[in-house]
Amino acid sequence: MASAPRFVHNPQLPIIKPNYPGNKMIGREYCNGEELYEPSFGTVLKWQLSKNPQKEEKKADTWVPEVVDCTEFLRSPDEGLVWLGHASFLLRVAGKLLIFDPVLVSSLGLRRRHALPCPVEQLTGLDYLLLSHGHRDHLDEKSVRLLARQNPGLRAFGPLGMASLAGRMVPGLPVQEAGWWQQFDLGPAAPFELFYLPASHWHRRGLFDLNTVLWGSFLLRLPDGRTIYFAGDTAMAGHFEEIERQFGPLDIVLMPIGAYKPPYMMQLSHVNPHEAAKAVNLLRAGHIVPMHYGTFDLSDEPASEPLRELQLVANGGMLRGELHAPTVGEVVRWQDWE
Repeated sequence: MASAPRFVHNPQLPIIKPNYPGNKMIGREYCNGEELYEPSFGTVLKWQLSKNPQKEEKKADTWVPEVVDCTEFLRSPDEGLVWLGHASFLLRVAGKLLIFDPVLVSSLGLRRRHALPCPVEQLTGLDYLLLSHGHRDHLDEKSVRLLARQNPGLRAFGPLGMASLAGRMVPGLPVQEAGWWQQFDLGPAAPFELFYLPASHWHRRGLFDLNTVLWGSFLLRLPDGRTIYFAGDTAMAGHFEEIERQFGPLDIVLMPIGAYKPPYMMQLSHVNPHEAAKAVNLLRAGHIVPMHYGTFDLSDEPASEPLRELQLVANGGMLRGELHAPTVGEVVRWQDWE
């Protein structure tokens, strides 16, 4: 007999969306909005046994992102945004240094195609660790343990279920959990507002933990009203319009653009570059920084294709906001953007 649905949230945090009941669960699994989404191993097997029609093009495409050293940024008090590769970012804002989805080293099945833009030993002075979800290309145990060891005051923020998962990696790490449409508690002297918002995705790290940890996105709202949105991992869905309705036009959007082929396996997990462009247009974003491409080989498209496709959209005047594609390690002065 199927379990009856229930709705959950963190009762210690406010829900900002009127009449939102919380995240739907069926049994131990979080739903992807209203529906339970369970990726099939058969689809993965089909992918492994099928020929990639772009195999030769992908093999010949040796492009990797350029890397510049960002050590001086870490030593300075300056505000800025630094792409570390894939979906990992450093953000200094309002005197706080944040790191998003850190995967700093290679691991089994996840080999970095380019170097980190600084020695890992330099990643100190971090205040907040933001974990969008539990997939291994966004949450790496070795990286989290290293950062916690080098930053004794580090505070982590993530989705429902993350405290148990991250706590097994780093016992004692303070992890504040939120459901969709909830505002984190940063304390009485909060330098900005931090919200956990929807994404269209799923969770799995092992054989028996399918959808037992939620997934989602983050939005920071500064005292002057400016917003910075980190979309996490997501497929195309209705949450982009909902977020725009709740917050209005967004200022800066960090949007994934890679790992979208073959579509029959990826389209319910990741946006392709054209969907990413549609998403940022729906968000009425003023500035777009692409991510989730170039660092790991996760899918069938050639390495340079995601950014090339997004640039074609932008060059054709079909991107509402301004596209910024920084090199890995480049200090992006987001605070100067209008």
